[in-house]
Amino acid sequence: MGTSLSAWQDPGMILEGKTVMVVGVGPGLGSSCAAAALRDGANVVVVARNEERLSGIAAELDPSGERVVAAPGDIMDQASIEAAVAAGTERFGGLDAVVNVAAIEPVAAIEDLQDVDLAKCLEVNLVGAMHVVRAVVPAFEARGGGSIVLIGSQASIKPSPVPQPAYAAAKSALNTLAREMAVSYGPKGIRVNTVVPTWMWGPNVQMYCEWQASERGVTAEDIRDEIAGGMALRTMPTDADVAESVIFFMSDRASMITGQRLLVNAGEHYDT
Repeated sequence: MGTSLSAWQDPGMILEGKTVMVVGVGPGLGSSCAAAALRDGANVVVVARNEERLSGIAAELDPSGERVVAAPGDIMDQASIEAAVAAGTERFGGLDAVVNVAAIEPVAAIEDLQDVDLAKCLEVNLVGAMHVVRAVVPAFEARGGGSIVLIGSQASIKPSPVPQPAYAAAKSALNTLAREMAVSYGPKGIRVNTVVPTWMWGPNVQMYCEWQASERGVTAEDIRDEIAGGMALRTMPTDADVAESVIFFMSDRASMITGQRLLVNAGEHYDT
C-alpha cells in the first residue's frame, strides 16, 4: 500500500526545535546562514572574532534576543570555540548542528606565493575547521547525533580566474578531511557534509566586481553578469542561495546524507 502525499508533508519548519551554531558570522554567508536558520525555526548561536560587529548582527537577526546568542570566538583558538559551544548549550539546552563559514582567501599567483602565506591559509582553513569540529562533537554526542556542515570552494575542483592556489589547496584538503570525519563520526550519529559554492553575489564578490568595473569602465552588474554567463542558469548564486543548502544539510531531511559535497554553482561546473 502506497503512502499518501499528505503523510510526507512537513507540518513545521525544518529546523524547528533545533539549536545550530554558525561560525564566521559577518556581513556575507555567515549572516545569511543564521537568518535562514532562524526563519526555519532554529535557535542560533552566532560566532565571530569581532565582538562588537557580532553583537550588532545578532541584534539585527533577533531584536528580542530570545533565539540568538552571540558568542565571540576565533577558530584558531580551540578554547574560545569550546566556550561558544558551552554558551549555546547552556542557553538552549543542547546543540544539533554547526556550519563553519570562517575562512581566509589569499589572492596570489603561485609564483608569488610565500611559504608563510601558504602555511597560514592551510592553518586557518583546515586546522581551524578541525577546531570547530572538535569543539562541537561532545555536544552532539550528548544529543545522540548532529550535523556538521563545512563550506568548501569550487576553486578546489576547478581553476579560478582569480589566482588562489593556497585557498584552492586548503579547500581541497578540507574536502578530504570532511570525508574522513564522516566515516569516523558516523557511528556516533554525526553527519559531515560540505557545501561547495562558486562565486556568490554578496559583499566580497560585489567589491571585486566594483573594482573590476572601475578598471574597465563598466558597471559592477556588468561584471557580475559576465561571470554568470559561464553558468547554465546565467545567474550568479547569492549568499542566501548557498545558505539554503546549508540549512538542508542541517535538517532531518538530510538524515541519511553524509560524507558528501554539494556544488551550489548555477551549473557552472559539474562534479564527477
